[in-house]
Amino acid sequence: MKKIAGILLLFCIGSCTMVQDTGKIEIITTLFPIYDFARQIGKERVNVSLLLPPGVEAHTFEPKPADVVRISKVDIFIYTGKFMEPWAEGLLKGVSNKKLVVVDASQGIKLISEEGEYRKGKDPHIWLDLRNDQIMVDTIARAFANKDPANSVFYFKNAEDYKVRLVDLDSRFKETLATCKHKTIIYGGHFAFGYFTKRYGLKHESPYEGFAPNAEPSPKAIARLINRLKESGIKYIYCEELLDPKVSRVISQATGAKLELLHGAHNISKNELNRRVTFIDIMEDNLKRLKIGLECK
Repeated sequence: MKKIAGILLLFCIGSCTMVQDTGKIEIITTLFPIYDFARQIGKERVNVSLLLPPGVEAHTFEPKPADVVRISKVDIFIYTGKFMEPWAEGLLKGVSNKKLVVVDASQGIKLISEEGEYRKGKDPHIWLDLRNDQIMVDTIARAFANKDPANSVFYFKNAEDYKVRLVDLDSRFKETLATCKHKTIIYGGHFAFGYFTKRYGLKHESPYEGFAPNAEPSPKAIARLINRLKESGIKYIYCEELLDPKVSRVISQATGAKLELLHGAHNISKNELNRRVTFIDIMEDNLKRLKIGLECK
């Protein structure tokens, strides 16, 4: 009997713990951009958690049973959409909280198709077009206001203030990237910037097909990119965050091009999380790096 009681006690510790009533909206988000949007909109009236552990690459993430328990305890779950998180709908079927508000942040956004001969789906990296971010911010603000009507003015005001910052950043990208000597981003990783390049009239080249992190480019694709760099006079090759830039290094060593980060903002490192790095911080750093690498005025 004591053994059974001990097992039940351990089960309850792991699964029955109730969320402390803080008077705040409890929120879990999947990717970093919507995590930061939720923080900016809700401020001190919300507690926002990121489902992705710091430093984990977003495309390789697989939720665990403990994540179902976490989501069951919150008020709002926000994800980017079924093309970015194809596991989300299945995960939510196991959630016991019938009052949970589920927010698909891609609502109202026109998705573009993946580019490339072997790419057949939709590009899920919607947050890299700053106009899409404004739509996502509005979607999140409405969810907060519906959940907490007494503070709806607060959420909508914060959303409008944040959108002003997004509009300003978008203008700076347009003005700067219009002056660049080079109009092609050479990227040694899995290219997530399709919305971004379309927005700012740029092109891109990558040796990868699709976004699967375990995919490997062919030697032919790498050789093509090496030749492209040599012919173009471009002096920088960009790599992605949170993954070993081994292909970028090979191309850099073969061409003499400098290696530089272009951060897709899917997730952040533990150090970035501790420093409270924001989505706008990341994008402003990207602008600085692109200005150098594309030789903009």
